[in-house]
Amino acid sequence: MPKLKTHRGAAKRFKKTGAGKIKRKKAFMGHLLTGKSSKRTRGLRKGGLIDKADYGRIIKLLPY
Repeated sequence: MPKLKTHRGAAKRFKKTGAGKIKRKKAFMGHLLTGKSSKRTRGLRKGGLIDKADYGRIIKLLPY
């Protein structure tokens, strides 16, 4: 069986942690930031982890 290719779009958006969890960047930081509070934009700067429901789909995109 041939090797699986990594989904390049997913590889740019997600990173695996040492514990096997998958990190992601939070949304809503692209533009229109003046209408968002400082507290909200500060919180959006921090990364997050993907939901348990999405784990199976994303792990298929990142085989290595």
